Amino acid sequence: MRSGDRVVVRLPNGTPFVEALLGVLRAGAVAVPLNVLLAPPEVEERIRLTRPAAVLDDPEALPSGSGRFEPVEREPGDPAAILFTSGTSGRPKGAVLTHGSIAAAADNVASAVSLGPDDIVLGVAPFAHVLGLSTGLVATLSRGGAVAVEARFDPERTLARMAATRTTVLLGVPTMCMGLCEAAAGAERLPQLRLAHVGGAPLPAELARRFEETFAAPLYEGYGLTEMSGVATTYTVGEPQRPGSVGHPLGETEVRIVEPDEEGRGEVQFRGPSVVSGYFEDPGATAEAISADGWLATGDVGRLDGGGYLYLVDRRKEVVIRGGYNVYPREVEEVLYAHPAVLEAAVVGIPDERLGEEVAAAIVPRPGAELDVEELQAWARERLAAYKVPRRLAFVDELPKGPTGKILKRALDLETLAWR
Repeated sequence: MRSGDRVVVRLPNGTPFVEALLGVLRAGAVAVPLNVLLAPPEVEERIRLTRPAAVLDDPEALPSGSGRFEPVEREPGDPAAILFTSGTSGRPKGAVLTHGSIAAAADNVASAVSLGPDDIVLGVAPFAHVLGLSTGLVATLSRGGAVAVEARFDPERTLARMAATRTTVLLGVPTMCMGLCEAAAGAERLPQLRLAHVGGAPLPAELARRFEETFAAPLYEGYGLTEMSGVATTYTVGEPQRPGSVGHPLGETEVRIVEPDEEGRGEVQFRGPSVVSGYFEDPGATAEAISADGWLATGDVGRLDGGGYLYLVDRRKEVVIRGGYNVYPREVEEVLYAHPAVLEAAVVGIPDERLGEEVAAAIVPRPGAELDVEELQAWARERLAAYKVPRRLAFVDELPKGPTGKILKRALDLETLAWR
C-alpha cells in the first residue's frame, strides 16, 4: 500500500473497520468505505470507478502486522476518503473528502454538542456513511469519547444496548428516534441520554416532542451532507431552538440562498473548510456542484431568517408542481406526521394529465391503527392550502430506506402502489 493508493474498506461497524480505516489513513492512502449492504453489482461499479490497490472485506482474513509504522505526512488538502453519494441525481458519484475537510466537519459537530471524554456515543449509523464516519466516529474519538458500536439498527436491541453501555449521546436520523420511541414503551430500562442529534431527513415536530418527553433529553436537528464532510448547520448545546429551523452554520462555514423567490426561498449553498475537493475523476460534476470561488450547490431549497438560521423547505428535485403551484413535500409531511394514526409518510408527485403533477402520499399506519382516506384528507385540509392536500393516498407496510434509515422516495414504485 503506497501513499495515494485507494483502498476499499467493506466491513461492518466494529473495531476491524476502525483499525482498517485509521491504518489506511496513517499509511497515506485513501480509504473508500463501502456499505456491507451493497449488492454485488453496486460493489463492482464502485471498485471499477476507484481502481483500488486493495480491498479489505473480511475481518478474519486481514493481514497481520506489528501495527507499528511511521505515519505518512499528509496536507489538509490531500484526499483522505471517497464516499459515494446516494445518487439521487443519477449514478453514484465519489465525493473526495480531504484530511482537512473531515477534521473541520468533525470539530464543528464535536464543539456544537460539547463532546468530551465522558461521552459514549451510539455508533449505529454505518461508518461507511458520512454520518457514521465523520459525525459519529471521528468527532467522538477526536474528543476522547467512546463509541458504543451496533452493527445495524434494531429498535428493541439498540435501545437495550444503549442502556447497557450507558450511552449519553445519540447521533442518528429521525426514523431511529421513531423506532426508539416505539421500543421504549416495552423497555425495562432506558438510557440516560444527555442529548440526541439528528439529520439526514426532515424531523417532524410531533416526533421531536415525543422523543424529548420519552427520554427526558433535548433533541437537536442539524443539516449535513456528504459534500460537506458531515454536519453543516445545527444548534449549540443549550441554545434555544427555532421551530422549523435546522440551526446556523458551524465554525467557518458560510451559507447563502441563491435566486430567492418573493418569500426568500432559493437554493442553499455553502462555503468553508469542510467542503469536499470534488468528485473523483469527474471534473464535469465537480464544476457543476462547486463554483470557482468555493460555493457548494446543495440542490436543496431553503431560506434564512434575520439571525442567520436556516430553514429547509425541500429538495429542489422533489418539489411537486401542481397546476403551476409549488408544493413542498416536507410541509405536507409535517402535517401528516402530526396525525395520531400515522407512523411514517412520504409525499411525492405523480403524473397528472390536467395539472402536470398531483400531490400523493404513501403512508405507514401506526400498529393497530386504522386510517381512512377521507378522514386523513380532511385533517390535512384543515391545516394546509387546498392545492397542497394529497389527492392520492396509498397505505403501505413500510417505506424503502437507505443504510442510515433515511426514507428513499426515489425507491418507491409509484406504478404498483394501491393509490386511493
